[in-house]
Amino acid sequence: MKLLRFGVSLPEDLMKKFDRLVKRRRWPNRSEAIRDLIRRELVQEDIASDRIVAGVLSLLYDHHKSAISEKLTALQHDHHKSIISTTHVHLDHDNCLEVILLHGRAKDIKQFADGIISIKGVKHGGLHLTSKGAGLD
Repeated sequence: MKLLRFGVSLPEDLMKKFDRLVKRRRWPNRSEAIRDLIRRELVQEDIASDRIVAGVLSLLYDHHKSAISEKLTALQHDHHKSIISTTHVHLDHDNCLEVILLHGRAKDIKQFADGIISIKGVKHGGLHLTSKGAGLD
């Protein structure tokens, strides 16, 4: 991959804040920080444009809640084309952690995640989406 150089002019106070961010995030240098920030924005653009994305959905729930396992399973079967893999872990007597790997259109993945997170008995859910920044499609 060919690297290109370009100059960036910033106000001094913004540069100082940026340098502190580089240090906190442990980027090796400003260039890597800028590359990472650009990639993040490109991923967000893919998500907003309903492109193909990959996602990780994590759920923490009380498996004693009325029919929660059946509801979670039914919703996953309804969206089986988007699900790559599911991992289920028993954290203790009451709580389960489920991690679902997803792939598909951003809108569909978000809709599925919202539906499953809103099931009664899900204590916490989170969706993390990513893409290649130029689309996985």
